[in-house]
Amino acid sequence: MSQVDDLQKRVHGLRLADDFLAGGDLMRPALRELRTAIRMHREHSYSQQTGRQLLVQIGELAQIAGWIASDAGQHEEAERIYRLGLSAATQAEDRTLAGNLAGSLAYQFSNTGREVEGLQLSRAALDGAGSDAPPKARALYLDRVAWAHTKAGGAENAQQAMRTLGEASEALSADNEGTESPAYLYWVDAGELQVMESRVFTELRRPLRAVPLLRDVLGRYDATHTRELALYLSWLAVAYADANEPEEAATTADRVITLSADVASERTAERVRVVLARLAEYADVAEVRAVLDSAA
Repeated sequence: MSQVDDLQKRVHGLRLADDFLAGGDLMRPALRELRTAIRMHREHSYSQQTGRQLLVQIGELAQIAGWIASDAGQHEEAERIYRLGLSAATQAEDRTLAGNLAGSLAYQFSNTGREVEGLQLSRAALDGAGSDAPPKARALYLDRVAWAHTKAGGAENAQQAMRTLGEASEALSADNEGTESPAYLYWVDAGELQVMESRVFTELRRPLRAVPLLRDVLGRYDATHTRELALYLSWLAVAYADANEPEEAATTADRVITLSADVASERTAERVRVVLARLAEYADVAEVRAVLDSAA
């Protein structure tokens, strides 16, 4: 059990490292930890209770390792890891953890051209976690459903996305100091839900709702979280462009590009491409032209 406790600390250490480092920096240590944990499960002897806790840690480790692989652009590897973790969580009968793994894979599907699968799996993750899941977990899983609806496109999905955002906020409001949540949900708070809300509004081309939300979040965001800062700014740049504010969009885009330069994340690289494509529509504006030329 002491080895499982040590593994738990290392898994959480990887999560905290992911706040500051990108997928390309963390792939090797994450996969090394996962292989070690799997060998421990296969080759050691332990009690039934210890075995269950080991499976839980393998599931948690697979979730962060899959997230890291996805951030590095290794989507097939990420899917394999997520499915391994989902199997471990299911064997351990941890429905909340299984929901987190399924929801993480659904989020990848939604962002990589598999929108129908993303929507189906995000709904399954929410339903599988059950109504007794911790408030933070339900809020996160509802957020992923909202994003899946957004990426699926269409007026009906847009309306469903906004309704689901409201449900996520309502779920989080049930969280309080006396509520226990798994350690891996430490980052889920009202600010993160606000980020998702603003991203949904940006994707739905509703800049008048997206821009104030993003500016509020970014005004108090930890600048040491470089990757997330670059990602959130990328949506602000697009929202400015949608609001017909090309100069503000160019200024924000320049900051995104600068922040992303030394970040080994395929997600930030993709967002830079999206921002530049959106700015290209304003290529005749001097500030935009300067950014496009510099990027080229």
